[in-house]
Formats: sequence, C-alpha cells, structure tokens
Amino acid sequence: MALATETKFTLKDYKAADPRWCTGCGDYGILVALRRFMADKQLNPASVVNISGIGCSGRIPHYMNTYGIHSIHGRAIPVAMGISLARPDLQLFIESGDGDALSIGGNHLIHGINKNFNCVFVMMDNQIYGLTKNQTSPTTRQGLATNTQPQGSWLKPINPVQFAMGLGASFVASTAEWLTSHIVEVIEAAYAHKGFSFVHVAQRCPKFNPTAWEAKESNWYSFLQHEKGVKADTKYGPDAAIIEHDPSDLGQAFKYAMMDHKHFGVYYQDTSKACYDDIVRSATDKAVKQPRSGLLDRFKI
Repeated sequence: MALATETKFTLKDYKAADPRWCTGCGDYGILVALRRFMADKQLNPASVVNISGIGCSGRIPHYMNTYGIHSIHGRAIPVAMGISLARPDLQLFIESGDGDALSIGGNHLIHGINKNFNCVFVMMDNQIYGLTKNQTSPTTRQGLATNTQPQGSWLKPINPVQFAMGLGASFVASTAEWLTSHIVEVIEAAYAHKGFSFVHVAQRCPKFNPTAWEAKESNWYSFLQHEKGVKADTKYGPDAAIIEHDPSDLGQAFKYAMMDHKHFGVYYQDTSKACYDDIVRSATDKAVKQPRSGLLDRFKI
C-alpha cells in the first residue's frame, strides 16, 4: 500500500484574496514576505492567526488564507493575548501601523511588551496616517506638512526601536519592505524567539508620504548582523555598511537605535525573560490540581 504524499504548502495556499492598496504601497512587500516565510517554514494555514487593528495594515488578515481577526483600532494586542492564553498551539502574527501601534494602541503595546506573551508583532511604519489620508502620526518626521499640521509636524517623531527596547522587549528588530530577503529572515528570527517579538518595518507610502524612506538609496542605513543571526541584504542595499553586532548587548543596541543613521537587523534579544502566557497557564494548572476547600464547596464554586 502506497503511503500518502505529504502535503506541501505553496505561496498560493496562503492567499485569500487579491490585495487592494495604492499603487507602489509597501504593504504589498510585507504581505508577500509573510507568505514567503510561512511557505518556507511550511506552517499549516489552519494553525496560524493574523490579528490586526485599523489602518492600511489592518487588511492583512483579509488577504491571508489563515484564521484572522480584523480587530478595533489599537486593540490587536489584547485580542491576540486572549488567543494565546486559550490556544497556545496557534501561531500568532499581529500587524499594526505606526498610528495604530504607537498612538491609540500605545498603552496596549506597553503591556504587550511587558507581558512578553508569544507572538510576532509587525509594526508597519510609513510615518503617516495613510488610510485616513495624510494626518500626522507618532512617527511623522518633524516639519512634514500633513492635513492635520499643514505648516509642518511640530514634534520629533517617536523612535519605535528605542521605544520597544526601553520598555524591555525581549526581541527587537528592524527591516524594510524593499529588502526582500532581509525581511523574510527577520520574520523568521522573530518567529523562532519565544516571547513578544517586535519587528519594525520601514514602509513606503508613495501616495501620502513619498519621501518617508529613501528606498532607492542605501547610504543612509547600515545592516546589523551576527554570525549566527540575520545577514545583510546586499542585493538591495549594496552601498550600506555591514556592522557585526551582538544582539545580547543592550547598551550597544541603544546606541545604534539613537543614531540618525538607520540600522536594519536584530538589535536585541533576551531569551531569559518569562512569558506571561506560560505563567498564567502554570498558575491555572496548579489551581485545578489543588483540592477544593470547604468554602468553595459551600458556595458550589
């Protein structure tokens, strides 16, 4: 009797619908990178959940042939954590824009990072509110004219990488949607990490913020690489410097994050930080195994 052929998932198996974003939008590259990663890892679509908030990034779950939740603005993290507590067997990916993650969702991002539950958090940063058409976001560069600040954004932008490390994230990386191999490798490294993996993705928005990232040039950024980690993508960044960096060195990671010159790669990784979902499940298991007290019996709890 012949053995059944093992199922092999292809890129098409992760496609649910044709995406609809503006021409040239960086979201296309991020979507393809997620599909490429899942095909490379042969993740069963039935074991994956994509959760998003509101914004252009919020459409990702609609375009992925996996389970998905298009949640409310800024609240993807608590939704994902609920899934993590109930179904630890599922693979969680959260997609969030710079406004969704750092503005209305900033409070949830703080506690998601602190609780360190197991997920890959992809922050898609085009430095503008794109879906609502050109409002200042937390990462909009100072002086850029927008619909809400036509004379130019007043404040210096939030640095997402510095923000995440300052909150104690156990994994922090940055990449760009036009670095087609690099972004897949970064997502793979984030997925392999146990805990809240924060992945910042530089993303172009040619419609409302065409000067956000100088994708055609590579002399404004460098690659951080480690001999056992993500390598530089010199095909799309031939002029970018390559820096050997130990991701366990938090102090050096902060120095790179605070520079005006940008860096792509894994900044920091801590494999010793406890995960909230593991702690909760352990406490629940202990409570279930303990004998019922007389008081609980009395009230039939």
